Amino acid sequence: MTTELLPDVLTGPLAELARELPGAVDPGFAAHEVTDRSRLDAPVGVLAVVRPADVAQVQAVLRWATRHRVPVVPRGAGTGLSGGAVGVAGGIVLSTERLDRILEIAPADQVARVEPGVLGADLDAALAPLGLRYAPDPASWRISSIGGNVATNAGGLRCAKYGVTRESVLALDVVLSDGTLVSTGHRSIKGVTGLDLVGLFTGSEGTLGVVVGITVRLRPRPVDEQTVAAWFDSVDAAAQGLLALTAGAARPAVVELLDGATLGDIDAHSGTSLAAHGGALLLVQTDGHGARAEAAEVEAALAGAGGRPRRLHGADAEFHWELRRTGRGPLEDALAVGEDVAVPLSRIGEFHREITRIGAAHRIAVRAVAHAGDGNFHPLLFADDTAGAAERLEAAADEVVATALRLGGTISGEHGIGTAKRRWLPDELAPRVRALQAGIKAVFDPLGLLNPGKAL
Repeated sequence: MTTELLPDVLTGPLAELARELPGAVDPGFAAHEVTDRSRLDAPVGVLAVVRPADVAQVQAVLRWATRHRVPVVPRGAGTGLSGGAVGVAGGIVLSTERLDRILEIAPADQVARVEPGVLGADLDAALAPLGLRYAPDPASWRISSIGGNVATNAGGLRCAKYGVTRESVLALDVVLSDGTLVSTGHRSIKGVTGLDLVGLFTGSEGTLGVVVGITVRLRPRPVDEQTVAAWFDSVDAAAQGLLALTAGAARPAVVELLDGATLGDIDAHSGTSLAAHGGALLLVQTDGHGARAEAAEVEAALAGAGGRPRRLHGADAEFHWELRRTGRGPLEDALAVGEDVAVPLSRIGEFHREITRIGAAHRIAVRAVAHAGDGNFHPLLFADDTAGAAERLEAAADEVVATALRLGGTISGEHGIGTAKRRWLPDELAPRVRALQAGIKAVFDPLGLLNPGKAL
C-alpha cells in the first residue's frame, strides 16, 4: 500500500469505508495499480484502490458501493491486455491481491479451491509434489492470478488439448453488486443442474460479480512430455503442416506457431539463430503415456507436409518453450497494437497472408505468434512514433479484426473485450444478441456499478 492514511484524513463516503475496513482503503495509489498492460492511459479521477482481506470485506465494499452508487472495477494482478481492469472516474478499483490463499487441495477428488489472488505458478508449485496440475497455462502464468484468468476466460499454450479456463472451473463463489454472496457449480467433476452460471461468470470480466472463490479441476501431471520443433519455409507451409497433423489421430497438448518476423525478433534479443532454419516454426508438445508414439506421428505428419522436424529433449526443449513465452524483445519505444483473434484452423495460412498485406498497405511492421492448435492468433502491429503512425495502426487493427471475422473467426480468442475491443462488438454480435447480454447484466447488476463500460 502506498499510503497509510487514517480514516479521519478521508472525507465523505471513502471515510465511511475506511472506518469499516481499516487499512484496506488507499487513495494514494500508484498509477499502475488502476490500469493493466493494455497500453491504455491510466485513468483520471479514480477515488481509491481498495484491498479487502477476506470475503466479508468484499461484501462490505459492494454494499458500500451500492449505498453510494460508486462504480467498482475488480482487478487481479493487472496482467490483462484489453483494458478490462482499468479504473473509471468516480469509482474505486477493488484489488483481489490479498485474497491469495489456496483453500484446499483434494487429490482424491482431483479438485482444488483457491481465492482469486492465487497466481497460477503458486498453485502449480503446490500441486507438483502431489503429481497433479491445473491445466490452463496462459503465457503470463507466473504473474497472472487465477481470478483474472477466470474473468477473461484465459487460454494459454495447452488449450489445444485441455481447453480454456472455463473447461477447468467447476464452481465459483461470487459477490454480487449488492453484497450478496452466491455459490454456483459443483464439486463433482460432472454436474448439469440448472443453468450454467459458472460458465456465465467465467469470461464476464467482472461485470456480473466479484469472484471470491474458485473450485478448479485438477489433472494428473503427465508421466512424459515430448517436444517436436518443425521448421517450414513459410507460414503457409506451416499451416499445411498443421492440417496434416490435425488430420491424424495424435492430439498434442500444445501446438504453437511462430512466424519469421517473430523468429528474427527472438534471435535479436536472445542470441539464438531460429530464423536461420526457416521462415516459420511449429512447436508441438505431446504428453501422457502415449507421448512418444504421438510425437513420432507428429514428426511423420509434419515431414510429409514439407517440414523439417526434430525432437527436442530436456533442457533444450525447456529452452525453446521459454523462448516462445518470453524471448521476444520489448517495445517501449514503439507504438504497438497487440491483437488477439481466432480463425478456423483451415484459414490460418490465409489469415497470416492477409495481415502481412495489411501491414504493408499501412506501412507498419507485423509479426505474429499463434496457439495454432485452436487457431488463436496474436498479431503484433507496431511502428515508430512518427506523424500519422497511431492512425495507421488503428486502421490496420480494424482491418485485421475484420479479416478474422470474414474468415469465420472471432474478435477475441482469450484476452477478453475490456475497453480495447468494444468498438468491434457490433461487427460480431447481432443487436438482439447484444440486447440479451445487456439484459443479463441488468439482472446481476441493476445499477450498472460493476466494471462499467467494459466487455458488453
